[in-house]
Amino acid sequence: MSVDTETVAKIAALARIKLGEDELASMVPELNAILGWVEQLGEVDVTDIEPMTAVIENHLRLRSDVIDADPLTGGGRRDDVLVNAPAAEHGFFGVPKVIE
Repeated sequence: MSVDTETVAKIAALARIKLGEDELASMVPELNAILGWVEQLGEVDVTDIEPMTAVIENHLRLRSDVIDADPLTGGGRRDDVLVNAPAAEHGFFGVPKVIE
């Protein structure tokens, strides 16, 4: 796949980037070089390679999802919290409708 000046101008317009004629001409070989590298990546055989999200495997440290029974630090204070709400509905904070 190769890119010409018209394609670069269209990409620049879509990206809302103003480029002059000389800048458009200089971008053509750069974008063609990038597309060449992408085509080379497509030629790599990855049939037995599992996809990964990161180079280093990360594990999330999870805590148990438990409501603390202590009334000062834990849950069980919904009514106390909802006293401050401008509009409470069904035990939750009421918010104005934003989608018509």
